[in-house]
Amino acid sequence: MQLLPIGLQSFEKIRKNNYLYIDKTEKLLQIAKTDYSYFLSRPRRFGKSLTISTLEAMFQGQAELFKGLYAEEWVKEQAKHPNPVITLDMSGLGRYKDSDELNNSILNYFERFLFVNDFNNIPMKNNAGDMLADIIIRLYKQFTQVVVLIDEYDKPITDNIDDLKKANEIREFLRPFYTILKTYSKYLRFVFITGISKFTKVGIFSGLNNLDDISMSEEYGDIVGYTQKELEDNFSEWLEITATKKSMSKIELLKKIKEYYDGFSFDGITRVYNPFSVLNFFKEKYFYNYWYNSATPSFLAKYLKKHKVKKPDLYRNKEVDIHFADAREIETASVESFLYQAGYLTIKEKEEKLITLDYPNEEVSSSMAGLYLENMYNIEEYATLGNRIWKSLKIGNIENVVELFNQALKPIPYDDFSENKEKNAKNIEAERGEYWYRSLFMMLLNATGLIAYPEPHNFQGRSDVVIQFEDHIIIIEFKFAKTSAEVAKMRKQGEEQVAKYAETYANSNKKVITAVFVANDKDRQIVQP
Repeated sequence: MQLLPIGLQSFEKIRKNNYLYIDKTEKLLQIAKTDYSYFLSRPRRFGKSLTISTLEAMFQGQAELFKGLYAEEWVKEQAKHPNPVITLDMSGLGRYKDSDELNNSILNYFERFLFVNDFNNIPMKNNAGDMLADIIIRLYKQFTQVVVLIDEYDKPITDNIDDLKKANEIREFLRPFYTILKTYSKYLRFVFITGISKFTKVGIFSGLNNLDDISMSEEYGDIVGYTQKELEDNFSEWLEITATKKSMSKIELLKKIKEYYDGFSFDGITRVYNPFSVLNFFKEKYFYNYWYNSATPSFLAKYLKKHKVKKPDLYRNKEVDIHFADAREIETASVESFLYQAGYLTIKEKEEKLITLDYPNEEVSSSMAGLYLENMYNIEEYATLGNRIWKSLKIGNIENVVELFNQALKPIPYDDFSENKEKNAKNIEAERGEYWYRSLFMMLLNATGLIAYPEPHNFQGRSDVVIQFEDHIIIIEFKFAKTSAEVAKMRKQGEEQVAKYAETYANSNKKVITAVFVANDKDRQIVQP
């Protein structure tokens, strides 16, 4: 079997060392033939850097690397008249505290680039934009038209999303730097730029209006990521081995992999798997949140804290205008835009002027819950608590569930309770109070990758949470008591409601366990029955 290219971003290394490569060169050839300038936005660890590396090898005419791939013949022809390629990875610039240090970091990068490629006749300049212009012109005069590939163009800005003054300073520095690509476009054959966000496209690319943004194009919906067919065709041996290891049929395994790692869509039609998670799953043969735990995006955590983002479940089936992700500055970008471009929300459906967003799969849903619990509610041991709650639910120990849930409530900042109370005005106070506690309970379960169903509909109305096991069903109703004196009253109401909901499962041949969780507003705890 071919080796799994986990963490590898070098096309040359993958091909020379017999690592598994999913052939994306048909799509890349489509854009390479046009001689245009392109922009592609995708989440981290989704194959952007490998795409850049593949394009580099294509235009350099490294024909030996493309044997058996779709673009083989084109690259053979390209090898007769290769283009010089300038590749700039903005994520590999090192540390910098301001625009001056960023300028020096880019210059150092260019100096290494010139040394590695033996372009020793190009003297260094003091300004990164001037240096880029000089390299383009000199390579053009010495060889032919130049190809420019820029990876993670927005990294210097998203790294400073919590410091708008610094982010703006860096944006002002980068604007003239990127504008060089338009000013000297007659010397360029092809430009390809990637990033996570389109937040800063207006500011940075205001002078670069010749970019073709293919981020939401149906034609390029699978330019990165794995389609269902690519997964089944290229990982057939790994599927067989993993199914045997886990004592599952291949069909059962494919279904579960799909639930965990599929579902990303950037055009509303094409669905792709997260490649990083898939590769790690086949290596470990264990369902786990590989993508999230590889490196939580710090800019997203900072954004959540600063903007006090709504509860994660409010973004399920979230309807937005079709232009919701259009280029905006950091200061005005919507929450939905951030979550979508970071990969936490995806396009579930797309109509003429309306898009429905949702979490793509179980890995992302649980990751979002964990990100929120850790960064907004300071619950660092949420995974341990969630699993202990689940084990107690599995044996029907409701008393222990309440005790564990109350442990989770203790570290939550008082301001979060206060803010919740202020929003719970007039007659809707109890309803919103119930929602807050139920939402937190669901997050604890979801953060551990466990499945529960909030508010499923039945002929008796809506039950708050239903959790099904092989031999029993647990139905939980949440109630909110503003004072200690109201606890008994709210419990009675809850018991009457949950008894009706239980009737739905009377013929299920499973034991039905009902519970009422009454939250005492004064103590900020669930009161034990």
